[in-house]
Amino acid sequence: MKTFSATPADIEKKWIVIDAEGVVLGRLASIVAMRLRGKHKATFTPHMDMGDNVIVINADKVQMTGNKRADKKYYWHTGHPGGIKHRTAGQLLEGEHPERVVTAAVKRMLPGNRLSRKIMTNLRVYAGSDHPHEAQAPDVLDVKSMNSKNTRS
Repeated sequence: MKTFSATPADIEKKWIVIDAEGVVLGRLASIVAMRLRGKHKATFTPHMDMGDNVIVINADKVQMTGNKRADKKYYWHTGHPGGIKHRTAGQLLEGEHPERVVTAAVKRMLPGNRLSRKIMTNLRVYAGSDHPHEAQAPDVLDVKSMNSKNTRS
């Protein structure tokens, strides 16, 4: 029996939409990363972009366990001496771009290579409940019902 290796003609991409309201951030990010990579498919090939296009809505209503909303910090550097800055996860979620928290969590669950940077283009994250991808007829993936630990009240 020969090992199956997918070619670009074998790849079939679907569109899925995930509602992040009330879902724990890390559990959401791991499910989204698996879907983006294509590891849920039987024809998974590590060197190909096999994954689906994922739309995440209500990213501003994502939950965090413990004190992560106040303690988790996102750092960046301005390029000047002593220019390290940070914001907490709570500040980002309440700020102008709350979808960046979900995007950063998913990006950090993918390997750091060229393929992962290409795979990240298949992710769309929106802070609100509406998105401009209705024409693609995305399937709904209910992350809340997958496991009781996925939600936090």
